[in-house]
Amino acid sequence: MVFRSLRRAALGVGGPAVDTVLDDPETRPGESLRGAVHLTGGERDVEIERIVLTVLTRDGSATRELGRHELAGEFRLKAGEARAVPLQIAVPLGTPITHVFGERVPGLAVGVRTELEVAFAHDPGDLDFVAVHPLPAEAAALEALRALGFRFKDAGLASAPVPSDWNSADVSQVFDFWVAPQYQQIATEVAVGFTTGADFVELVLDGAVRSRHDRGEPVDWEAEVDRLMRQIGQI
Repeated sequence: MVFRSLRRAALGVGGPAVDTVLDDPETRPGESLRGAVHLTGGERDVEIERIVLTVLTRDGSATRELGRHELAGEFRLKAGEARAVPLQIAVPLGTPITHVFGERVPGLAVGVRTELEVAFAHDPGDLDFVAVHPLPAEAAALEALRALGFRFKDAGLASAPVPSDWNSADVSQVFDFWVAPQYQQIATEVAVGFTTGADFVELVLDGAVRSRHDRGEPVDWEAEVDRLMRQIGQI
């Protein structure tokens, strides 16, 4: 799959065009996005000072930066010249998940912004959206919640303070579920989060109880969710 975003850079009439092409706009935290930035020269030669790629997350009207990578340094783009600059940018482990159970989370988005800087001008760039799916262990835990009878309510970035180890990119995401009938005496809804490292994943319920495992370890997530819910009932 190739994802294209063609636009004319905001560098004045007759300026260069920028076409960001991702090999695949589907990704997961900790993976990389690959593709190329295609430049087409305008009516005159321009000195490109640098091309910067930034991974951003947007929750409603709030935008936060997750990672930044300088793709290319100074070079001259001649009038009418076509040039492709390969791109690769890491998707931080703490990047919010935008798609749950195959559906997009309303109001939450992640994208890559391509910024073009030339002498005495700066094109802030458009945001090219990507779909961020859960890592396998996270997906298995979320599926276990659904199998137990929990109903997905919504997800977003936390506005209230949460434990600092909920993320690795200064962004905290919470998945809200209506609890399954068998736990109605404990709570009516529960907040679900993940702490994900290079080699581990930790399921966190209501910011209070947690279950940590190696990312490649087979886990009975239904049993773990049941155990954590009963711990919440004892708090």
